Amino acid sequence: MTSSFFRTSILAPRRRLTGLQRSLLSAISLSIACSPVLAQPSAAPSMGSTSSAELSPALERKLGEAIMVQGRRDPEYISDPDMSQYLENMGRKLGAFAPGGAPQIDVFGVRNPELNAFAMPGGFIGVHTGLIVGTGSESEVAGVVAHEIAHVTQRHIARGLTQQRQSSHIALASIAAALLTALIPGSGQAAMGIAAFGQAAAIDRQLGFSREAEQEADRNGVEMLRKAGYDPNGMAAMFGRLTKAASLNEGRGGGAYASTHPLSLQRMTDMQNRIRQFSPVGAQNEDEYWFIRAKSRVLQAVDPRSLRQAHEQLEEEARAGSQREGAAPSAARRAAAWYGVSLAALARQDPKAAAQALDQAQALMSNSPYIELQRVEIELARRQVPAALSLAQASHKRWPQRRSFVLKTAQSLQLLGRDAEAVKFLQAQVKRWPTQEPELYKMLAISQDRLGEVVDSRQTMATYYEKLGALPSAYTQLQQARTLSKDFYVQSQIDVRIRELSGRIAEDRRLLERFRS
Repeated sequence: MTSSFFRTSILAPRRRLTGLQRSLLSAISLSIACSPVLAQPSAAPSMGSTSSAELSPALERKLGEAIMVQGRRDPEYISDPDMSQYLENMGRKLGAFAPGGAPQIDVFGVRNPELNAFAMPGGFIGVHTGLIVGTGSESEVAGVVAHEIAHVTQRHIARGLTQQRQSSHIALASIAAALLTALIPGSGQAAMGIAAFGQAAAIDRQLGFSREAEQEADRNGVEMLRKAGYDPNGMAAMFGRLTKAASLNEGRGGGAYASTHPLSLQRMTDMQNRIRQFSPVGAQNEDEYWFIRAKSRVLQAVDPRSLRQAHEQLEEEARAGSQREGAAPSAARRAAAWYGVSLAALARQDPKAAAQALDQAQALMSNSPYIELQRVEIELARRQVPAALSLAQASHKRWPQRRSFVLKTAQSLQLLGRDAEAVKFLQAQVKRWPTQEPELYKMLAISQDRLGEVVDSRQTMATYYEKLGALPSAYTQLQQARTLSKDFYVQSQIDVRIRELSGRIAEDRRLLERFRS
């Protein structure tokens, strides 16, 4: 498959567009399909008043948040807490060194075997599992993310949408129309919003970045990579992989990559010359990288045939190691491969084989949260919930910063019917992670509802939707809580939240109304 990484793939060619990108970016896609091709954003600071006035950073973020509300419902969106936490940490680490300071950056995983990554309005960056699997080092993955962050910080997306006044009005009017529909509380379309819009979209045009914009992203990305402690050669190595992938796929739809990167050799040379100016960096792959890479291989296997392939590839790497990188595999890499074999076996509903593979992993590496988490999963698959709870609680104490053990502890408590304990535990955890793991609020609401705390449950569920950005759904939950409550004091508190939420929805509408016509 062809990679489209170094052209930030807001809009991929129609035959290349993934399901998640259709859901996430359909509003933009339809507007492009119905309008003249937008001017390519250049690196020169010539944005002028048009782009800054019509698509401010705040509004760009609103667009991204609204699109992500639908994107999180897509099967290709990866909600795995380990994957999310790994990519979040990488994005935060790189963004800290963005020129001028980075806005909020949200990096998420996409279940797709294609070598690709894409940036959306407002700092949302999707990374395909195929890209992670296709890398040979953590710095290569970081190089991709750094490049995409550079597109965000240099506002290339905003420039592309607003540089031509006529095109931008058509584009932003189409986006605004879809998002405004989703902002109507109680509307029958609120839950589908952009998804319905995406089904109608025809992807016939592309928004591409100019040579100058791509080189600017390369240069800023390499700087971020170096300052964050990664090997800057990772970006050059990744560029070579992507160019090779495009060449190998030429004739099978791979020509699109070459046509959108006519100066890839010049960019490669520029990047290599810049890297030579840096002092050598002794960056090593974190053990976690290999586990995320193995997990990515299994996550993208969505049918029995691809799952069997993933199992075979991981077992080969575990037993003998891949020699493609020119060195014998480390113990961490082999342990991660066995862990991947265990994941694949459990996905095939074979907990016995999963446990055997995990024993092999633990023989190579005895101190891994990924291995312990998989033991919890195996016990749950065996319906040995007390054992799963014991393991999850012990691992949570050992690795308190890992949200995956928090979720598994709560899940086990709920499966055992210990909802009172689950409520107490989850209330403490949402204080620790008020925004990072919305699922905690959802689980808390479930246990509250089971305990008959229906007003609290609706309020907690409102918070869950609020954290996801689904404000109309949060509004509906608060209305239900208001109706169910008989306590004047509680009703008054809910009324305050309803008014605040109504104000936020109204403000979002005002921001978008300007572009409707």
